[in-house]
Amino acid sequence: MLEPTDAPMGKRGETVIALVDDDRNILTTVSIALQAEGFVTRVYSDGETALKALLENPPDLAVFDIKMPKMDGHELLRRVRAKSDLPVIFLTSKDDEADEEVGLELGADDYIAKPFSLRLLTARIRAILRRAETAAPGGEVRISADPVNPSIARGKLFMDPARHQVTWADQPVSLTVTEFLILEALAARPGVIKSRNQLMDAAYPDDIFVDDRTVDSHIKRMRRKFRAVDPEFSAIETLYGAGYSFTDG
Repeated sequence: MLEPTDAPMGKRGETVIALVDDDRNILTTVSIALQAEGFVTRVYSDGETALKALLENPPDLAVFDIKMPKMDGHELLRRVRAKSDLPVIFLTSKDDEADEEVGLELGADDYIAKPFSLRLLTARIRAILRRAETAAPGGEVRISADPVNPSIARGKLFMDPARHQVTWADQPVSLTVTEFLILEALAARPGVIKSRNQLMDAAYPDDIFVDDRTVDSHIKRMRRKFRAVDPEFSAIETLYGAGYSFTDG
């Protein structure tokens, strides 16, 4: 049986995935499967143990179970999000929409319902890591010289995709990778209505197994973040039955 451990930081070029679940069988099975795909894994059997390690020695991505003793996945993510934009995937109970919605509103990048396919989990992990490749682990920044990702300035909004930085009226706004890509898709063409499917394609280009309500949860959380720096924020508009648009007026 695989014992929970805080493995040393991966070598240069290695990708570290943290797994947090009170089910030792899941920890063992998922860890072995991810190691076979070339990932380095760290495993934790409860949220309290995981929290300190995740903040002091951040992995590249973490997978949290929700229902755990001592500290559940929601509380763990809440505390992580207070200090870090670490990409997180939630494992939820099958068909438990409440778990999914709360997790996304807290800032999870994705969720997968149990029982789940290891192949699907691996695909989701790789998709999120690709979306996050411009931001280094631990909040450091890799500057990209990619000319196809120029900065975006729309009214009070400024976005720098190469640095994964967002400001509103010169105040920094911290977004997860998924939130950033959804906002980027909206701000790139102000006034144009983007359907939920179009926004999902922007945020999950390699993943067709995403429920469209995830977009609503990400939008809701983004609005709260912007209103924390500007209570009058209203740049993301809902067009009922159609989708969302960004206005820079």
